[in-house]
Amino acid sequence: MSVHTHHTSTASAASVPEGLQTSRDGYTLVTVTVPAPAGTLAFRIDGPDGAPVREYAPQHDKELHLIVVRRDLSGFRHVHPTLGADGVWRQPLTLDQAGTYRVFADFAPAATGTPLTLGIDVHAAGDFRPVPLPEPAATAEVDGYTVTLHGEPAAGHGAHITLSVARDGRPVTDLEPYLAAFGHLVVLRDGDLAYLHVHPGGAPGDGVTPAGPDIAFHTELPSVGSYRFFLDFRHGGVVRTAEFTVKAGKSATPGEPAGHEEHGPGDRPGDHRQNPHEHHHA
Repeated sequence: MSVHTHHTSTASAASVPEGLQTSRDGYTLVTVTVPAPAGTLAFRIDGPDGAPVREYAPQHDKELHLIVVRRDLSGFRHVHPTLGADGVWRQPLTLDQAGTYRVFADFAPAATGTPLTLGIDVHAAGDFRPVPLPEPAATAEVDGYTVTLHGEPAAGHGAHITLSVARDGRPVTDLEPYLAAFGHLVVLRDGDLAYLHVHPGGAPGDGVTPAGPDIAFHTELPSVGSYRFFLDFRHGGVVRTAEFTVKAGKSATPGEPAGHEEHGPGDRPGDHRQNPHEHHHA
């Protein structure tokens, strides 16, 4: 079962979305080897004492979630590397398209239990051909599945959204648990790739959360702009990723901040990993 960590960030930290920094709160992401183009990505997390971190608090059944995406928001991957006795994480990885990739390490050191997401760029040589950001759409197709996005999150304002999964026009009601949930949502902001990792309400086997077709999330987008939503879900023993482009406008709620990167006290994008019914940010 996953560990849901509750923590409150400071107001100063709230202005910096997750994933934009290579070093934060004394922890630093360091690349050791980069595949060119195929091979092994090796990296470590150095702690406040300068030594590699070797103990992590599991978050949704894994000690570390690794997200890799090219800076034009194509080629998304969500994988789980192996931690060696030397404190180095290793992940087979193929960067077969030229360009700059952002690597996000999403983890919680056992020493603090506080979730962090650090990011670093790696480069794949060759003829870079950027992929235009797809237009916003409420549906995404993947391997014969149709995923529909319900809800329109506005900048600076917490919102509930629902992603509904169907196959051949029929609702899927037997989604399979993947990393202790029926779905995982990663959100990246176009331009700087500010990072949000959002987990749904409820949990498989809790007696109240249905196995589809709807997967409900609570999220908050930090600013006006375009975002890419990546939903991982498992069905028939296979994990698939549905991708959406979402445009966030100004909040319709009077007095809500919009168009900048600050949140209310104790709230920052990368911290929306908890069950939304377990906190009250919105």
